[in-house]
Amino acid sequence: MAKRRKNRTHLKGANAREAHSDGVPKSFIIKHGQVGSSLTQLVRDIRKVMEPNTASRLKERHRNKLKDYLTMAPALQVTHLLAFTLTPLAPSLRIIRLSNGPTLSFRVERYSLMKDVLKSAKRARSTGIEYLTPPLLVLASFPPPSPTTPPHLSLLMKSFQSLFPPLSPQTLSLSQARRVVLVSYNQDRGTVDIRHYTITVKPYGVSKRLRKILEGGTSAKSSCSFLDLGNEKDVADFVLRKRGEPGPDGYETASSAESVAGDENAAVDLAEDYVGRNNKKGQRRAVRLDEVGPRLELRLIKITEGIPGKEGAVIYHEFVKKTKKEAAETAAVHAAKEKLRKERREEQERNVKRKQALKAKGKGEDTGESEDEEGETEQGYEDEGDWNEDEEISEGETSEEEVGSEDESSEDEDRPPVKRPRMKGKR
Repeated sequence: MAKRRKNRTHLKGANAREAHSDGVPKSFIIKHGQVGSSLTQLVRDIRKVMEPNTASRLKERHRNKLKDYLTMAPALQVTHLLAFTLTPLAPSLRIIRLSNGPTLSFRVERYSLMKDVLKSAKRARSTGIEYLTPPLLVLASFPPPSPTTPPHLSLLMKSFQSLFPPLSPQTLSLSQARRVVLVSYNQDRGTVDIRHYTITVKPYGVSKRLRKILEGGTSAKSSCSFLDLGNEKDVADFVLRKRGEPGPDGYETASSAESVAGDENAAVDLAEDYVGRNNKKGQRRAVRLDEVGPRLELRLIKITEGIPGKEGAVIYHEFVKKTKKEAAETAAVHAAKEKLRKERREEQERNVKRKQALKAKGKGEDTGESEDEEGETEQGYEDEGDWNEDEEISEGETSEEEVGSEDESSEDEDRPPVKRPRMKGKR
C-alpha cells in the first residue's frame, strides 16, 4: 500500500516561491502595556491586512516587553515591528524597521474596526481566500520628490512602501491581485489615512437579474446553484420586471435595468483568467472595490534613528523644533554615546576571547597535573597502609588510669537509683 502524501499544510506553486523568496518583508504586529478590547481587536484586524507575511497567531503575554520582540525578531527574519500602545492622550503606533531603524511614531487620531465597516456596508463580503496573497499598495496624494518637498514625507512614503512586497508587473499574476491597501496623505490635516479594500469583478453592461442567471443562484445562502423561477410565469417576467413592482407595461424602468458597475472607466478587458465564474481571458468586466476595513487616521509625531533602546538622533518632530546649534549638540551627544557603546562592545569581545584562550590553555595543563595528583594520592594511600616499626602498639594492655575508671564505673552501676520525693498538689 502506497504511503499517503501530506499536502494540505504545504504551500504550492507561486505561494511557495513567494514565501521562501528573499526580500519579502515580514512583520510582527503587537500590543504592549494595558490596552482595551477595542485596541486589541484593532491589532487583530491589522494582522489580517498584513497577511500572509505576518505572524497572524502571535500571542503576547503580560510579562513580555518590547525588548523581547526586538531581540527575537531578527532571528526569525522579521523586518518590521508594529507596536500599539495606549497613552493618556490617545492610542499610539510605532513602526520600527529592524534591525537598525528608523522608528516612526504615530498618534492614532481615529480608527474603525473591521466589523464596524462590514456592518455599515451594503454589499461588502469577505470570503477569506483573498488573504492568501499580499495586498497591492496604492500611495495617493503624497507630494512628488523635489527640493521643496519636506524630507520627512519622502521617508514616510518609503516606510509604507517597505511594509509590503514590491510589485512586479512582469511576474505578477492577475489572480493574485485580490486586495488593495490605500495610503493617502491629507495635506490639510497633516494626517495619513489608511483604507483596506477587496477587488470584486462583475459582468459589465448586464442587469442585476441577468447577472444572477449568468452567475447562478439567487443568493449566497442558497445551497442550490440553480435559479428558482417557480413563482414566475415567464423568464421575461424575471429578467425585465421587478418582482412585486410591475410597471405600466409590465416591465421595469431603465434605471433598474442598468448594471451595478456601468461606468465605462471601471470596465477592463481581462488579460488573464481571474477568480470567479466566467471570468476568462479577454472578457470585459467591471471592477469594483469593496471596503472591508479597518480604517486608520494617523498623525506623524516623531522619526528617530535606530530602534527603541538604541535611539539615535531625532530626524523629525511634530511639536519640538530645534535650531542648528541645538541639533549639532544633540548629534554630538549621540555620537559620543555610540562611540562609547562600540568601545565597550569591543572590550567585551576581547575579554571573551581572552577567557576562551585561558580556558583552552588550562585544559591542556590540567591533563598533566591530574596525572601527578593521582600518583601522589596513590603513594599517600600506600604510606598509610605500611607499618611503622618505631610505633608502640599495646593491644590488650591497660593503664592504671583506665583500670581506676573502670572500677568507678562498676561501683556506679551497683548503686541503687535515688528516689525523688513526690510533691503533692498542682504545679
